[in-house]
Amino acid sequence: MLSERVRTIKPSPTLAMDAKAKGMKAQGIDVVNFGVGEPDFDTPEHIKDAAIKAIRDGFTKYTPVGGIDELKDAIIAKLSADNGLAYEKDQIIVSCGAKHSLYNIAQALYGPGDEVIIPAPYWVSYPDQVLLNDASPVIVETHEADQFMLRPEALAAKITQKTKAIILNSPSNPTGFAYDKAALAAVAELAVKHNLYIISDEIYEKLIYDGMQHYSIAALRPEVKDRTIVVNGLSKSHAMTGWRIGYSAGPKDVIKAMTNIQSQSTSNPASISQKAAVAALKGPQDFVAMMHAEFDKRRVYLVDALNAIPGFKCMKPTGAFYAFPNVSEHYGKKAGTRAINGSLDFALYLLEDANVALVHGEAFGDDRYIRISYATSMENLKKGVERIAAAVAKLS
Repeated sequence: MLSERVRTIKPSPTLAMDAKAKGMKAQGIDVVNFGVGEPDFDTPEHIKDAAIKAIRDGFTKYTPVGGIDELKDAIIAKLSADNGLAYEKDQIIVSCGAKHSLYNIAQALYGPGDEVIIPAPYWVSYPDQVLLNDASPVIVETHEADQFMLRPEALAAKITQKTKAIILNSPSNPTGFAYDKAALAAVAELAVKHNLYIISDEIYEKLIYDGMQHYSIAALRPEVKDRTIVVNGLSKSHAMTGWRIGYSAGPKDVIKAMTNIQSQSTSNPASISQKAAVAALKGPQDFVAMMHAEFDKRRVYLVDALNAIPGFKCMKPTGAFYAFPNVSEHYGKKAGTRAINGSLDFALYLLEDANVALVHGEAFGDDRYIRISYATSMENLKKGVERIAAAVAKLS
């Protein structure tokens, strides 16, 4: 019989939708895939060259569990230059992607009886990682009118003696919005008051628009930094999703615990990927600027195009590469015998009838929305939007 923890979780809906779309493509169906959060750009050549050199140099053995010193030094320099944060090597751990970093944190901090506050809409893995570690996710609703930032009074109302941590994701997957400094300060104030950990997922920090500035909550003041674990990685910023390099920076005792956990699960991240990550962090950053500029063009086009579809209401996101339109006006409608009663029905209708893959908002904790990734070409965006508009026109 399977363990109880396995029965409490579900597969990642984003990966499930991506798998279904790829399955249809394998059958020869022309599917436009807006479902996966993966840059469509290739990893830069100088990063690939560093990996090839590592292979040829024989850098193919075990490394220290938490990452090589050269990579930790590069991460420390990055956090100092970009975020105004000072760390030592024993405050850094490199893991097999940011998702692995977050899971190590969950293993190190959460236990039976603990509560972890998660703002909704949320990235799909947050609640399940809490459940897998015998703790309880406590969901706090956020609102479009606030650009999906936590209201202090809503957060305060959910804090109990059992609350262990708050998870923040800025810029956010799925909403695409980022926290401003004032909103972060309000969260930090409550975390300090109630002695809570802050898990700050900053994986999309390089993708931020309209003059918005990324702030790391850990940089607000020392008392906040002392209880914050910053999570980041190279998947989104340098188009390195398959290389599986994420990292965490935080209090020494937490990082030591995470390292011990990692030593008994994956051991070190791939040695070759670590050398590639050093090149990514220390090498030229013009690729990041180029990718950012292209995503910005797509963002502007997509939001305008979605808002031109009847019944779609989409705010212009300030970060990441997702649009998060409210499509609930179409719930209760039908296309032939197919009824649209929620975001999953809507997403399946678009996939099966229009050959457009995207993710239903219910997976992120808000059934009124769908998530569309614009990490795909402008050509695909235009084709996909045309298909969505045609499918919506059939609803009545």
